[in-house]
Amino acid sequence: MIRLGVIGHGGRASSFIRNCMRPVCETDLRIVGIVDPDEKGARSRLGPEDVDVRFFSSVDELMRGAGPDAVVIGTRCNLHAPVAVECAAYDVPVFLEKPVAISYSQSADLERAYQSSRAPVLVSFPLRTSPLCVLAKSLLDDDAVGVRHHILATNYVSYGTVYWEKEYRNYEITGGLFLQKATHDFDYMMYLMDSPIISVTATAHYGGIFGGDKPADLRCSACDQRHTCPESPENRVRNGSGGSADHLCLFSEAAGTPETGTNEDTSSALVEFADGAHGVYTQVFFSRRDAARRGAVVSGYEGTVDFDWYRNDLIRTRHHRPFTDRITAAGGMSHFGGDTELARNFVALIEGRESAAADIWDGIRSVNACLAARESAKTRKHVAVRLPGKSDSRSD
Repeated sequence: MIRLGVIGHGGRASSFIRNCMRPVCETDLRIVGIVDPDEKGARSRLGPEDVDVRFFSSVDELMRGAGPDAVVIGTRCNLHAPVAVECAAYDVPVFLEKPVAISYSQSADLERAYQSSRAPVLVSFPLRTSPLCVLAKSLLDDDAVGVRHHILATNYVSYGTVYWEKEYRNYEITGGLFLQKATHDFDYMMYLMDSPIISVTATAHYGGIFGGDKPADLRCSACDQRHTCPESPENRVRNGSGGSADHLCLFSEAAGTPETGTNEDTSSALVEFADGAHGVYTQVFFSRRDAARRGAVVSGYEGTVDFDWYRNDLIRTRHHRPFTDRITAAGGMSHFGGDTELARNFVALIEGRESAAADIWDGIRSVNACLAARESAKTRKHVAVRLPGKSDSRSD
């Protein structure tokens, strides 16, 4: 039996355990201990198997009182790093949600903690473990493009309004959308290019679409513009542009401002890899419906590999032979199938059969690239990315 401890048993952690870990676990898996200030909400997400779960007020109490075989960290983003630092002392496998940190100081704390820890960490990067991305990597490793000189990655988010109508709009918790979204993409870009990002030049557009002067707690159901606003549940259903649930106003003062901190409507980054290759990344958060796309095009002299998770296929073009292959992937999987592979890998990590598909150092490299992008977008300067193990005097 696998005895699991959970720190932050919210929607993401509970869904991952219930829908991904349990189906791939050949043995009994039970949650034996939880740290979560919302005990009522955490209990409501438990399965019937978890009848003996105990609640604790701290990481130390959880570890000593429940003795879990592994821990899942699913707290709010600003707590990922502090909780992971605490867990480093106990040498049990950790599943850590992304982003692994939201500041340079948190990233440095993580690095120091895990340099001396024996705790294996699996970072929640399902895009790199998705079947399409793994297939692209295998083709690239088999010289489908020759030397990898360039990557273009795009993320046109059709559900981007969640970053202004849910708790994601709290900038102090999330740290912005380079950290929320691009941490996935920078990770798989480095995975595909087989080289770390060492510098970033970025730009971003803030407050041009979402945010405004509506009351902080205004919901659609109480708004006198609900019949005409394109973001109302009524009009989202009519236009097929979103869900039907009542929600907080996207044009609210609670969304923040460029001066106080707010999520960007769109942002882009030009990145340089350690081997001399470069790439471009763009994310857009006001796209809807069929405009959704997320994927990459990797180019070399010998060929091009192009895949998109929404298109659900991969196209390999041979530059010097008259052949192009199109491969279609199965659909309907969480995070395009990556969550299932993450869960399988985490179970194998707990049982000592595999190493982490994305370890703490992958998480730190990605978050440092995101922090550099955020800094570059604000300062309009080219920013070097701090690689783990190298000294850096930057502070938040």
